[in-house]
Amino acid sequence: MGRLLPVALEKLIDELGNLPGVGQRTAERYAYYLLRSNPRLSTTLASAVQDLHARVKTCPVTFALIDANEEVSSLYTDSDRDKKLVAVVEEPLDIVALEGTGQFSGTYHVLGGAMSPVDGIGPDQLHIPGLIARLKTDEVEELIIATNASVEGESTALYLQKQIKDSGLSPRLTRLARGIPVGVDLEYADQITLGHALEGRRAL
Repeated sequence: MGRLLPVALEKLIDELGNLPGVGQRTAERYAYYLLRSNPRLSTTLASAVQDLHARVKTCPVTFALIDANEEVSSLYTDSDRDKKLVAVVEEPLDIVALEGTGQFSGTYHVLGGAMSPVDGIGPDQLHIPGLIARLKTDEVEELIIATNASVEGESTALYLQKQIKDSGLSPRLTRLARGIPVGVDLEYADQITLGHALEGRRAL
């Protein structure tokens, strides 16, 4: 039987299909769209992908994603940001979601995920020591635990509570209010819901 598609097109479909949430049919549509479009689009896309690892790095303080030429996240060095107020999130894109509310003036700390034994993610894989160090260095007064409303997010929040208590530090611990539906990650929540959740945060 002859080949159904050119090798290059098949390869692109396979690679696109490896992306999360992209099934076979979606990968085929994306690949065919690129093939039909102006070649400049494919060149620009390829260049952006190629630059991704070379031009993006992780902030050594907040663990947010920053440009490779930056030393520390501008959301941390900005004098208008309150270093005594820290929101702990699971992933870097959660910062984008919270910033979209326009209601948070503190700084962030990215854990790099949530505790999930099934996926082999334990406390040692998260940026918890860096958080404890920041609580001392920045004399943090309030820590908003903004992990996702999931089993993993809740487990991580409880673990953080214990670690902070055991460290002898006593910042005010708060959690996002339940304006966010269970099972919805921060990056997918709408800004109004996130705004209410920030306003209605409660003490732990």
